[in-house]
Amino acid sequence: MLRDFWCFYSGTRSSDSGDVADLDPVLLVSGIAGSILNSKSKKFGFETRVWVRILLADLEFKKKLFSIYNPKTGYTEVLDDSSEIVVPQDDHGLYAIDILDPSPLVKCMQLTDCYHFHDMIDMLVGCGYKKGTTLFGYGYDFRQSNRIDKAMDGLQEKLEAAYKASGGRKVNLISHSMGGLLVSCFITLRSDVFSQYVNKWITIATPFQGAPGCINDSLLTGVQFVDGFESYFFVSRWSMHQLLVECPSIYEMLPNIDFDWKKKPEILVWQKQSKDGETSVVLESYGPDESATLFEEALKNNELSYNGKTVPLPFNSAILKWAAGTREILNKTQVPKGIPFYNIYGTSFDTPFDVCYGSESSPIGELSEICHSNPEYSYVDGDGTVPAESAKADKFDSVERVGVCASHRGLLSNEKVFQLIQKWLGVSPKGKKHSKTSKVMDVHFNRPVEEKNCSLY
Repeated sequence: MLRDFWCFYSGTRSSDSGDVADLDPVLLVSGIAGSILNSKSKKFGFETRVWVRILLADLEFKKKLFSIYNPKTGYTEVLDDSSEIVVPQDDHGLYAIDILDPSPLVKCMQLTDCYHFHDMIDMLVGCGYKKGTTLFGYGYDFRQSNRIDKAMDGLQEKLEAAYKASGGRKVNLISHSMGGLLVSCFITLRSDVFSQYVNKWITIATPFQGAPGCINDSLLTGVQFVDGFESYFFVSRWSMHQLLVECPSIYEMLPNIDFDWKKKPEILVWQKQSKDGETSVVLESYGPDESATLFEEALKNNELSYNGKTVPLPFNSAILKWAAGTREILNKTQVPKGIPFYNIYGTSFDTPFDVCYGSESSPIGELSEICHSNPEYSYVDGDGTVPAESAKADKFDSVERVGVCASHRGLLSNEKVFQLIQKWLGVSPKGKKHSKTSKVMDVHFNRPVEEKNCSLY
């Protein structure tokens, strides 16, 4: 995945110096794992980037980002008592969601796996948007719940700042992935604020009904972001697993048990069973409303070692209860009348849906063995992470709902997506005319593509 090895370092981009007229401000909202996270020393105040980084990635991740959920506050808190996790606010919030490892090495080598909103920011600047006046970003601590007060406060502050900086113009929201769930929670919890400051909302690759294959497997075995030799320079699958087990945001993207799936997602386990001295192999199936039983059994002995201490990390029933409350909020969200909504979702990529552990010839013994096994997926159409069935099931009155052939993260740099955004915002690159928005439902831009990797960001 890491490619385009050599290049000339182009330096930091700057925006035009003059004021931008006749443009409503744009606020970009990132998704899961789509923001830089820094570890800030409580005593000295200095900060160390812990997500994303290429050099010393796993070491710093384990030391500074391993966390545990506090059911009294609803927040996930780092085990390192001497530090706290913060999101940098440089460049009007854009720095944290632009290039996730902004080190000179990554920029010089153009390691584009770390480029997040980078191309979209460039596109919008090219259309006349000015950072700090009509272009802003919202990165947040994606470990936390999508409805937690700090996330809601942060989004409100960004909306107010964009509204004020642009001279009282309402804001166009563009969210990606889980960022769409955060916006949905905001609509329900702070509907008056949303109506006051938002002009229109465009969302991209949002798992409105969950991301069954990727999220189920993330809770059981973790996430591998890169494969092969390159994986030695990144956070390990198991380290990610130990973090995600304590993240409310992950539980909130489990498949919606109330959604009318074409086929309900399943977790399948080939399991060895013994009775009366006889051994047999049985294929057990767990649907969305039964998976918690499997998670509890598979993770009951899960633990990590931190600073010489053993920290139990079983499946967290308190987080699951919190996430059920979040799902109730999401299920009743409705975009206020008069605010146009647009949905872009990915298609034509093999996307994990059902996940299977063990096999008939090599079954699972104890369910705890699942956490150290390799998953096998069955696939549906989507963006490689979010099934199209989930991403387009927003249940809102959309102006347009458009399928684009691109991967989950690739949608953020896709030319067709850029064309749609420009059309809906009524802008175009400088020197070109723009076309007016038309009302079209469920449009698709497809070509055959095959993709097997699951990526959360």
